Amino acid sequence: MAAALRALAVLLWVAAAYPVVFRARPLQALAANWGTRALHPLPGDITVRLLRDNGFDKVKLFEPDPNALRALGHSGIQVMLGLPNEVLASVAASVNAAEQWVIQNVSTYVSKYGVDIRYVAVGNEPFLKSYKGKFEAATLPAVQNVQAALVKAGLARQVHVTVPINADVYESGDGRPSSGDFRPDIAGLMVSLVRFLLDSGGVLTINIYPFLSLDADPNFPVDYAYFPSPGAPPSQASVQDGGVLYTNAFDANYDTLIAALEKHGLGTIPVVVGEIGWPTDGDKNANVANAQRFNQGLFDRIVAGKGTPRRPRMPDVYVFALLDEDNKSVDPGNFERHWGVFNYDGSPKYPLRLANGRAIVPAKGVRYLSKQWCVLRPDASATNPAIAGAVGYACEYSDCTSLGAGSSCGNLDARANVSYAFNQFFQAANQQKAACNFNNLSVITTTDPSQGTCRFKIMIDTGRHELTGKSPSAAPRVALASSSSSWSAVLLLALVGLTTLVAW
Repeated sequence: MAAALRALAVLLWVAAAYPVVFRARPLQALAANWGTRALHPLPGDITVRLLRDNGFDKVKLFEPDPNALRALGHSGIQVMLGLPNEVLASVAASVNAAEQWVIQNVSTYVSKYGVDIRYVAVGNEPFLKSYKGKFEAATLPAVQNVQAALVKAGLARQVHVTVPINADVYESGDGRPSSGDFRPDIAGLMVSLVRFLLDSGGVLTINIYPFLSLDADPNFPVDYAYFPSPGAPPSQASVQDGGVLYTNAFDANYDTLIAALEKHGLGTIPVVVGEIGWPTDGDKNANVANAQRFNQGLFDRIVAGKGTPRRPRMPDVYVFALLDEDNKSVDPGNFERHWGVFNYDGSPKYPLRLANGRAIVPAKGVRYLSKQWCVLRPDASATNPAIAGAVGYACEYSDCTSLGAGSSCGNLDARANVSYAFNQFFQAANQQKAACNFNNLSVITTTDPSQGTCRFKIMIDTGRHELTGKSPSAAPRVALASSSSSWSAVLLLALVGLTTLVAW
């Protein structure tokens, strides 16, 4: 019991370090987060088909990505569209700014492209303690202005506002979900925000990550992080809360929030799960077996419609994430680039049973760069003093997070380790010949150097995929520039640096 109470406390605390929609819904309905921070993103039309082929009828975008939004037009997939934290201040300060954002990123895509936008997610976890109050003053005014803009645009009946929050906005003094309340410094703001959402027909969105709790505390009870298998005895770490036994971290965390809402007379607000999942690489706890165990349990719950003790009907749950993103920040950890249920190219990482027991299926129509890799020359010495600098340079401009201890490529020998780094840079730079010119230490090969669990990737050939809809120049302006296009410019500069660098 003590271990379980401590586990719940860690689950609520760890977030600081880093519509339930009461309506009939198909039991097989699935939702996912579609992140677009990839150097070679899976084309929008292929991603939308991947979603539909696997029964996903809802998707969340973190920002108004033009290619993703156009691809979602007339797809039958409902969209939650994110307004990034960086935009909160301007939208909060001016109703006109909110109106322009809605026109450019909501109205245009609804009317011109037929995108079924249902929610605008204003900010993303804006009340995290680690932000030190940076977004607190702007969040509620931004929500109010976006709501006013939706009303003015005639979209308020279709599109509602929400705010994704993290578990660090609430706590439990004794570790029991029924004792949940908002943390004191944010309680007044949370009550005002939720009351506005409730009055305007919006929903509250919560992000829950049992993985982060397990990762942060070596004493966290492992079984409690997962959903119990049918018929299995409850975890030894289960929490007894009055007449209710909490057998897993998700139920306890979600119901702690519900209890906090009920304490303030806000218990009728629908609460959507905006992010939940398990990464497959970049950490000792992030692997295929653990991710499959967690996500299969999650999908089983979603398909069955089984909610929590305080909310028996399962809410909309947006699995995090659909695809890996090799251009995300790794500040929280190397695992940040490996949350996808699918690999970067839409291939399944592991078997999953979805609605009606059907198996997860891969993306169709993906085209790749040539079957060639950049590796350490056979005659080059792994002890060459120039290698350390070359590897550092390669990993600065590409994704080497799989090389860490406990990761999928963490057991490579010295030569293979160097080859992996060289190849990641080579692929990120679209296999340009100059990208495999590490001071005569490297060579291009057509023999796949993959070994064991370590996959030497070949990137998607984005140039061979036709863009969905009109050209990017014809797309509406968005709040943030495309991460992949801006990073391409950085890679070009890196290539210049590689070709002019004399020695490391």
